[in-house]
Amino acid sequence: MDWKKLFPQFEPGLIEILEKNSTERVFQPGEVIVRSGQYIKSTVLVISGRIKIYRENDEGGEFLIYYLGPGEACAVSLICAIQSQTSEITAKAIEETEVVMLPVHLMDELMIKFKSWSHFVIQTYRNRFDEMLTVIDNIAFRNMDERLEFYLKRAKTGAGQTSLNLTHQQIADDLNSSREVISRLLKKMEQLGRIKLHRNSIEIIDL
Repeated sequence: MDWKKLFPQFEPGLIEILEKNSTERVFQPGEVIVRSGQYIKSTVLVISGRIKIYRENDEGGEFLIYYLGPGEACAVSLICAIQSQTSEITAKAIEETEVVMLPVHLMDELMIKFKSWSHFVIQTYRNRFDEMLTVIDNIAFRNMDERLEFYLKRAKTGAGQTSLNLTHQQIADDLNSSREVISRLLKKMEQLGRIKLHRNSIEIIDL
């Protein structure tokens, strides 16, 4: 693993400790990495792939919060690890995803010894806070067609490609809507030449 490529801000001494104490794991699509109500024993750093962070209601419905990609960390795992709290979100791999698991007992030591780690943790909190504000703005101030467009743009950026392996039901779950509403809006976007619909995938044309 090339630590400097994924985490260029990390100091050599920090990288040495991470290499000695961390464990690499690979999760398959659909596999849960962090479950709601679970005590966090490790902080998760993403090497490759993509992780979906979401909330679940009592009926099993999902509400998308944000995605994580290579070079990013799960802010919830950082917070819960430091404070010994249970997670209030679920993190699930949506494609084959490789991560580094860093034991919780190292958190205090790294925060004290390495400025690059404390800056990384603070920036991670800030990025996720900004994501949360975006989610709130979408719910409070945007129509569903605007939310859908923003969702597809964010999915394209996160995937790093214009072809997205998403079903209408997946999008409906993420946006807390119905499949029928999402299908209608997607069809309208296709008619406008902004996307092209395929079986279980969506090609971004002009977003």
